[in-house]
Parts: sequence; C-alpha cells; structure tokens
Amino acid sequence: MPRRSPTSGRKPWEKWSEVTPHSVWLDRRALMAGGAAMMLAPAARAAPRDLVPNSRKDITTYNNFYEFGFDKGDPARYAGRLTTDPWSVRIDGLVERPGSWPLDDVLKGMPLDEHITRLRCVEAWSMVIPWIGFPLAELLRRAGPRPGAKYVAFETLLRPEEMPGQRRRSIDWPYREGLRLDEAMHPLTLLATGLYGAALPNQNGAPLRLVVPWKYGFKSIKSIVRITLTDTQPVTTWPALQPTEYGFYANVNPRVDHPRWSQATERVIGAGLFAPRVPTEMFNGYAEEVASLYAGMDLRTFY
Repeated sequence: MPRRSPTSGRKPWEKWSEVTPHSVWLDRRALMAGGAAMMLAPAARAAPRDLVPNSRKDITTYNNFYEFGFDKGDPARYAGRLTTDPWSVRIDGLVERPGSWPLDDVLKGMPLDEHITRLRCVEAWSMVIPWIGFPLAELLRRAGPRPGAKYVAFETLLRPEEMPGQRRRSIDWPYREGLRLDEAMHPLTLLATGLYGAALPNQNGAPLRLVVPWKYGFKSIKSIVRITLTDTQPVTTWPALQPTEYGFYANVNPRVDHPRWSQATERVIGAGLFAPRVPTEMFNGYAEEVASLYAGMDLRTFY
C-alpha cells in the first residue's frame, strides 16, 4: 500500500501523474541515495489553493542560493561544480546519540514521500513545489532529543572552492538557520531529498534541505551538514545580518510588511508577465495546521 500522509481534511493529489509528466518520473536509484526505501504517496496536503506545481524549469532556474551568487540564475549556473557524494550530516548538542552520519545512514529506513507545498519568498514571490522527503521529526527522534532541548540549529556546507558566493565577505558563512523544537517536530516540516520525482538538484539544496512551508523561504536552509539541538535560541544568518528587516520566526504574515515592501500580495512565478498579484495567506495557507504553535504570541512581532 502506498503511504498517505496527513491531509487535515483537505483534498490531496490523487495521483502523481496528475501533477508531473511521465518523462520526469522518479529516478529511483538516484533518489534512494544508498538504500532508503521509497514509498510513493500523495502530498502531505495539497497546496493551499490547490494550485498546480510550477514547472521543473521554474523551480530549478529561479531561486536564491547565495552560496553560488546573488542573481536568481546563479545557482543553476554554478552549482554543478558542487560535490555531494560523499556527504555526511553531523548531529550534536542535546541529543542522546550524537555523531556524524553518512547520508546513506540518514536516509536508511526513512519514509520518503511526495509533499506538494507552497514556497513563499520573503521577496513576495511564490511557487508550488512537489518535493520528495520525510518529516524532520523522524531524524530527530532517531537522534533522541534530551529533555533540555528547545531549539534546533542548522548549518549549510562551507566550501568556497566549490561555492563561489562564499568568497564574498558580505555574509558570515556558513549559512545558519534555526527552529523551535516544536516547529521542527511538526509533520509539515520536511527534510527534502528530491523534487519532481528526481534527486534534488544542486541548485535547490542537494542532497538534503529543509522545507518549512508556513515560513518565508529563507528559513528552508539548503545543503545541510550540521543539525544541533540546543536550549537557547540559535543565531541565524539573516537576523544577524539585517536585524531591522528579518526575525527568527519569519512566519508568513500578510499583515506585517517588510520594512521595504508590502507582504499583502505575492507574484506567482510562472503565471505570466501580466498576471495579477494574488493575496498572501496567513502562514502561507497552513494556518489550520500550525497556528496553534503560536497561541498567545503577538504575531506582529514575528518578522
């Protein structure tokens, strides 16, 4: 039986063939990355407006990955030089079983499923992306969070000889991100290993990236090499770089503008040059699933 992830009463895609052409069907050997069992299933839930995913070209040629440059096309242009095999992920801090795990061991036995989710960039553009991945919670449970753990910190690979953007001193490399532990354990929080039925391209964060669909895209850190559980809120890249413009939580909120532009609407990539902007939804449309995480907190302060 194929896996079916939670849908919270919303209609999932019935078949993968409804959202992707047969020509890009799963490259099973590449995606399994050393033996993780691949079990096909509908998305964790359909994207909030039941939008059809963007094309593979949109997703792989228009994105931010500053390790390869600041232009949207730079990741696709330069990421091919990145070596992703072998790869390991260090898991440390407040865990019962710390260590450096080869990617094959990270993926071993993980329930790799289809998850079609929206991506809302802080720059006010959006996409819908068909990921392949598994809940981050599965890996954290394997590592065994200790009672004092409250946050999860992440780091991207630091390899300037292959990542030319890291040669610039405008950012304190490596790129760092973080979540509260309850956010990290939420079933919508994913570690992605692929998209559109194939292994994750380098420019989209191969071989392992975070996906947190109710937060602005910069929270979904790419090419992860370290995961640390801690009792204190970690320092993350954008709030450290521009604290007046970016915050730790970065939940999508159309009622709280960026200091330099409105967040009330968004430009849908792939919709056409003259397509109208569309209203942005609270928590990127995932309020039903995640709003309870922030009960009693002032959402206006979350930027």
